[in-house]
Amino acid sequence: MDMHCHLDLYPDHAQLIAECDRERIATLAVTTTPKAWSRNAEMARESTHVRVALGLHPQLIATREAEIGLFERLLAESRYVGEVGLDASPRFYGSFDAQERVFDRILRACAEQGGKVLTVHSVRAVTRVLNHVEKKLPPDRGRVVMHWFTGSASEASRAADLGCFFSVNSEMLKSPRHRALVERFPIDRIVTETDGPFVQVGGEPVRPRSVVTTTAQLAATLGRSQIEMAEQIIHNLSSLEGL
Repeated sequence: MDMHCHLDLYPDHAQLIAECDRERIATLAVTTTPKAWSRNAEMARESTHVRVALGLHPQLIATREAEIGLFERLLAESRYVGEVGLDASPRFYGSFDAQERVFDRILRACAEQGGKVLTVHSVRAVTRVLNHVEKKLPPDRGRVVMHWFTGSASEASRAADLGCFFSVNSEMLKSPRHRALVERFPIDRIVTETDGPFVQVGGEPVRPRSVVTTTAQLAATLGRSQIEMAEQIIHNLSSLEGL
């Protein structure tokens, strides 16, 4: 399964949806602005394996904060939310106050409706993200998946205590330090992602089917067989979807 992929940023968007269906790769197509929701949802309407998430990316808040109203109006149409969250890296820190305002409204709206699954960006802002989640989105009102988590071991433990899941991509398994962090994630809270097309291998963007390789790498990191790891991820997805 690919819990986080920007399908609409590939030149062969429609063909990629068909590929996910053909190869039976359950894929969450995240969006970065609510204005992209309708087209993405329509393209995946007949898909058996692709679901679309309603997003408002923190890196775009400087110019798109006003779209939070549209996000709130569309939210009832989607069970899945993403990409949303906070980004405190130097390039985007100037909009951090606005990011927090938007993220707060997103979490409140999700809690009000209930049953949402969120894929959350937290670059250099894990503690602030978790503070918002703890206050605004109880586990019985929605579920958070920490996308490409790069926080500390203590932050990972706190996220797990709050009921969060973790989506792991191939970049997170490259260095010993990052693999050691992944080893701290509860085995029953791990799912896989690509974050394509931003992640590349050999100069080419990864595709949702690349999660097969990621699953094998994850199995090796965690001392499991590939079959055991694949079965665990399927179980975790069922748990995540069941809330």
